[in-house]
Amino acid sequence: MKRRRVRVLHVVHRLDYGGLQRLVGAIVSLIDHDRFDSHVMTMTHFGPLAEGLAAFAELHQDESIPRFSMVWPRRASGKIRSIAPDVVHTHSGVWYKASLAARRAGVPRIIHTDHGRPHPDPWVARFLDGLAARRTDVVVAVSEALRRQLADTVVPDPARIRVIVNGVDTSRFGPRAVNGAVRRELGIPAGVPIIGSVGRLDPIKGYDVMIDAFAALRASWMGGDGPAPVLLLVGDGPERARLAALIEQSGLRDVARLAGWRKDVERVYPLLDVFTLSSWSEGTSLGLLEAMSAGVCPVVTAVGGSPAVLGGRLRERLVQPGDRAALAEAWRGALTQRERREADGAAARERVQQAFSLDAMVRRYERLYAGEDGASTAGVPGHGEGGAST
Repeated sequence: MKRRRVRVLHVVHRLDYGGLQRLVGAIVSLIDHDRFDSHVMTMTHFGPLAEGLAAFAELHQDESIPRFSMVWPRRASGKIRSIAPDVVHTHSGVWYKASLAARRAGVPRIIHTDHGRPHPDPWVARFLDGLAARRTDVVVAVSEALRRQLADTVVPDPARIRVIVNGVDTSRFGPRAVNGAVRRELGIPAGVPIIGSVGRLDPIKGYDVMIDAFAALRASWMGGDGPAPVLLLVGDGPERARLAALIEQSGLRDVARLAGWRKDVERVYPLLDVFTLSSWSEGTSLGLLEAMSAGVCPVVTAVGGSPAVLGGRLRERLVQPGDRAALAEAWRGALTQRERREADGAAARERVQQAFSLDAMVRRYERLYAGEDGASTAGVPGHGEGGAST
C-alpha cells in the first residue's frame, strides 16, 4: 500500500522577499511532492512572497498578536491542530511561540532552522529560544559558526543540532550578459562601476557602515581610477527611512540608490562589479550565495558563515565588521584591479557550484522531515505508531 505523505507545516513571521522566506519558498517548491505535503503559516499577514508559494503549498494565516499568546497561543495552537501536520518546521522570529503552539497542538515532531542570531544577541532572546530548544527535536544551523554559537548560548543539548548550509539555484543565478534596460531602469549610466548589495534593510546588516564607507571611497576617488562607482542597495525593511536620510546627509543622493525589493534579482547581479555585505552577524547569506553564483566578486565582513562561503581562495575579500576604512579600501582594490576581480568572480561561481547546491539542501531537509537523520522519529508516518498507510 502507498505510504501517506508526510505533512510539513512551515511557520514564519511573514512572507517577505527576504532570504529566510525565499529559502522556505525553495524548500516547498523543490521538495518531493509525492512524499511530502507542504503547508506554510504566517504569524501575521502574508506578504508579497505568498503569491508565488500558493502553487506549491497550502497557505494559512494566524494573527495572534496579543502578548498573552506568548504564554497560551490558543489561536495558533488551534490553527495548527486543524492542519494536523506530522512535522512543524519553525524559522527565525517565531520559534518560541510557534514551538509552544505546536506542542500544545500535539504535533509529534518539531524542527527549527535558525537563520542567524541578532548582534548583540539579547539575553531575553537567548532565554526564550533556550526554552523553545527544549521542546524542539532538531535545531538546524545554517553554518558551522552558527552551530557553535547555538551550542554555547541557546541549545542545552548540542546533539540536537544539525548543520544544513543554504543553497541556491545555480542555473537561475548564473553569469549572464549585462541587461542595459535594467541599468537604465535603475538610472545608472553605462560604464559606471556598481557596488551592490541585496537583502533586508535591517540594523544587523550594518548598512550605515556601508554608506559611511562609500562616502569615504567617493571622497578619495582619484581621476586615474576611472569612473567613480555608485552604490546600489536592493531590498526593504525597517532601516529604509533612516538609510535614506543618511544618504541625503552624506551628499550621496545621486550616487547611492535604494531600489526596494525586486523579484528579478537574477537580472540585477550581473550589473554588479562587486557584491558587498557590511553585516555585524550572518547565518549563511542567501544574497551572497546568489551573487557569487552569478560570478560577482564579493567583498564582505568576516562574520557568521561568510568566511566559510568564501573559502580559502577568496579569503582576501573579507574585512572586519565595523571597519569603514578597510571596507572602502577593499572596494577600491576590487574596482581598480579588473583582471583579479573577474578571476575572483569566476572562483566565486565555482565555489558555490561545488559546495552550496540547492538540491542538496532540500534533500537534507527531506531526510529530517522523514526522520532519517538519526533523531527521534516518533509520529513520523512510516515510523512507529504514527506510520499508518493509505
